[in-house]
Order: sequence, then C-alpha cells, then structure tokens
Amino acid sequence: MQLPRAVALGALTTAVCAVAAVPASAAPRARQYTVVAKDGTPSRTFRAAVEAAGGRVQTYNRAVAVGSVRAPEGFAGRAVRTRTITAAAERHVVGSVPKATPRSASGRRIARQRLLERDQPLRDSLRGRPPAPNPPATGVEPLAPLQWDMASIGAGAQQSYRFDQGEGVRVGIIDTGVDGSHPDIAPNFDRALSRNFTTDDPLIDGPCAEDPDGSCSDPADVDEDGHGTHVAGTIAAPLNGTGIAGVAPQADIVNLRAGQDSGYFFAQPTVDALTYAADHGVDVVNMSFYVDPWLYNCRSNAADSPAARAQQRTTIVAVQRAVDYARSKGVLPVAALGNENTDIDAPTTDGTSPDYPPDAAYERTIDNGCLSVPTETDGVVGVSSTGPSGRKAYYSNWSRKETQVSAPGGDTRDFFGTDRYRLPQNGILAPYPESVARAVGDVDAAGAPTTPFVVRDTSGGTTSYYQYLQGTSMASPHAAGVAALVVAAQGRRDRRNGGVTLDPRITERSLERTATPTACPAGGVQTYPDPELDPALYTATCVGPPGANSFFGAGSVNALQAAQLRGR
Repeated sequence: MQLPRAVALGALTTAVCAVAAVPASAAPRARQYTVVAKDGTPSRTFRAAVEAAGGRVQTYNRAVAVGSVRAPEGFAGRAVRTRTITAAAERHVVGSVPKATPRSASGRRIARQRLLERDQPLRDSLRGRPPAPNPPATGVEPLAPLQWDMASIGAGAQQSYRFDQGEGVRVGIIDTGVDGSHPDIAPNFDRALSRNFTTDDPLIDGPCAEDPDGSCSDPADVDEDGHGTHVAGTIAAPLNGTGIAGVAPQADIVNLRAGQDSGYFFAQPTVDALTYAADHGVDVVNMSFYVDPWLYNCRSNAADSPAARAQQRTTIVAVQRAVDYARSKGVLPVAALGNENTDIDAPTTDGTSPDYPPDAAYERTIDNGCLSVPTETDGVVGVSSTGPSGRKAYYSNWSRKETQVSAPGGDTRDFFGTDRYRLPQNGILAPYPESVARAVGDVDAAGAPTTPFVVRDTSGGTTSYYQYLQGTSMASPHAAGVAALVVAAQGRRDRRNGGVTLDPRITERSLERTATPTACPAGGVQTYPDPELDPALYTATCVGPPGANSFFGAGSVNALQAAQLRGR
C-alpha cells in the first residue's frame, strides 16, 4: 500500500517540504499522525523534534507549521512533551485493510452525505424512467431554463452576465476533484495551478490498482466522485453554448483536491489546499464538506478517550491556522453549513463520529463548545440552503452565529401537495463526469441517461452530462460564485500572482451587503408538511430580523447586485 501523502507528486511548493517515507518493513503497524508545531518552526527543527519522539516526517507545511508524520503507536504522547510540538493526533493505522470493504457499484464507498445529496431513495425509485425532454433553445445556454437557482439569485444572460462574469478571479474548489475534461468545465479549468493533495486510502477508497492509472494518486484533473465537478460548474461553468452556465462564467477554476474518492476529507490535505491557495493567488475557496473523522470537534468531551480529544483539538488548531493564513494572503473561504437539519448554535448529540475508520462511531452528548470544521472555523463564511420556493431546505443546518448568507441548494421535498413535489428538478443541475455516471449506472452503454436525475446535452456536437443534487454543498458554491463577482468588480490588479485581488474583509462585507434580506417564516417556525418528515425532527425555529437571522443570515446571495458593484 502506498503511504498517504498530503501533496501529490509534482505539486510541492515552497510552503510544503516532503521527506522520503520510511519503508513499511522498517516500522510495522506504523500509524499516520497530524502534528502541529509552534508558529514559525523551521523544517529542520520540526524534523528533529519528530525524530526525537520516534517518528519520521512525510510532509511539513512551513506556512502554518503543520505536518504529516508516520510513527509507531504512542508517538503523540511523546511528541507533545517536546518543546517544539504543541499538538499531535493519530489519523489511522497504515497498511491495514479489511478483507471485505463495503463498496458501491462504482467501486467506492458512497458517503452518507451523498445519499441525501443524490436523494438516493427517489433516484432509485425513478430508475429506468426516461428523463424529461430538454427545454427548447432560447438563445442562451441550452439547459439554462432548468436552472431555477440562477434565476433566483439574478444570475443570467439578462441579469448579472450583462455587468460582470468574474474575469480574472481564481476560485479554488477544495473538494473531491474536478473533471477538467468535462465540456462545461474545460474552458475555465486552470490545469497549471490545479493540484491533488490526497492519496487514495484502500480502507475507504478501494484498492489503488482499480484506479485508471493504477496508482494511489489521481491526476489533478480527475474526479471519481462527481461532487467537486458539480460544485465547480455551479461556480464557473462558461458561456460556451453547452449545457449550463455558472454564477461567474469567466472565473478561473482551480482544483485543490482535499477529498478522498469516497468523500472523506482529512485535516492535512485540507490545510495544504488552503495554504496552497494562499500562495498562488486564489481569491475565493469553496469548502462543501466537514473535516473527518469528527462531525463535531470537542476539545474535552467526557465520552472521548485522550487520543480522541487530541485528534479533535489538533483538527481545530490546524485548520484555524490554515484559514488565518489564507485570509492574510487575500483568500475568502466559503463553506457549507451542513445537512443535519440542526441548529448548530445548540447541538445536543453526535452519533456519527468518528466516521473513520468505518464503524468506529459512538453516541456522545455535545454542546456549542464542539465545533464543526471548517464551518465554525473563525474567518469562514457559512452558507445555509434554500429550496426553489425560497424556504430553508428541510435538511439545512442553521445558526444565528454562523449563517452569514443563504443560497439555493435544492429541496426535492419542496411544494408538497402539488405536482412539483418530489421532482429531481427541485435540485441543482450542474456538470456530472461521464465516467462516474457510467460507473454507477446513471448512463447506459449507449450513453442514454437511466434516471431523470441526469440530463444529457449534445449541443455543438459534443456530449456532456449533468445531474441534479441537493444540499448545503450545492448552496455554498452559489455564494462562492457571487464572491468571485465581488472580487472582479471591486478588486485591483494582483501584481504578484496575476489576475485581480481584494481584501477578503471587503469581499465578505460586499457579499453580505448585496444579499437580499429574507425574513423568518411567519411565527418564526418552519414546518415541513411531508409524511416522510417527522415533525418532531423537522420543525425548525428561526430567530432574528430580516438581514440578520439564523435561517438566512444577511439574506440570499444576489449575483445581479454584486455584478453591479464595479465603480462604486
């Protein structure tokens, strides 16, 4: 098994130093650790401290003093007794793969979040039903009539595109990867800057030999999950006469892959993606995930072992450092608020963590001192999700503290009691890698979609695929796209990295200032009249006035208002 690395081969920068890994035979039952040193620790000092504690450095990110280390059991306790290392936590045992790993039809474990985002029960029930016919040509992008989400935020040919399209802005997609060959991604895909900061883990991603190139490290233009490609298209699919267009159709798409094929996101790749973005002129990053293995990271929870507490504290500190560094270099981080239908100002239980290794979760009582990372990391813009009716989507988390803006994320359970209820079209349509669509059976051998959740477009002589998804993962990229329009409209030339740049404090304020204030529902209570949604679980209380409430924050993002900021 190839050892996990924080940075793919050929992707090392001045911010990240790689050290040759120790052969597996030299350290049986070795474990992977994320290690945090004192700010400003030089590489040599870090290496000396790690080796003194019995470990070997794999990578070290000097920008934020966070490294990946391979060491025997017990390393963390020895490491924190040095004068250099402030936190260390085990990630997993290296080289241990169960004989029978749960697998999906694509050869990858489908993360639980994906089941909601794909609305898997509805998708399965409609399997074999022919897709609805594509809309008639209107002189704009062929599938634009299916993009209710863009119309709702003022993004379109007769709206924001007339004023600004995000030219010169770089948007980092910290996700499962981006399919750089997709016809509605390729024109804006920045192949030169894109990087993969992950290595496949056979425990969750399947044997490396199953990868198309036979390696454990995918190229920087590959997405074997589909999530990252969907996000990228929502932000910046171009105006090219094919499929759809994104919020900022002239923005640069930079793939900063930190997610495993299986949908897991770990701390070290997330940290490295953020610092790389900071050092390479990326203006906005989208983070539609939480850092595994903990949904909520508690510094000192009585139910957790000392090792579990150390792991959670390390995640909080490492990601906070990376976000601070990114913002100091002009990056605005934008993140999904989460799909647990929870007021994250008042969480009570967490029965899903740790989700790695598989089947390790246990029930914990938690409180607001436990943080969902990166959503609750200081300096990150939190985005809640709305459905096509404008209500808070049934699955979306909310928070008076963390919800800064809302955006369309889809809601297949919207419009209960009408013929629009439980339609795929209530989700968000965005690009779908053809290889993934074929692997999971969403497209047959002849290239025809097998479900109305998938749309094929053959405009201009090319064939491209799109899928409907729902989730705060889909809401966040709408906000990231509007942030890109803000940077394009108000930014200045970036002499160091090219393109444009803008102080993220200004970008954040303008994103909120241009949002459409949205009031709480009548009486402050949102109910969901759906027999499949238990009212005891799916009744949410909204507090605060329009422009500053727990459901919608400053309001729904507004691309038209943002695009008209130029010259103001």
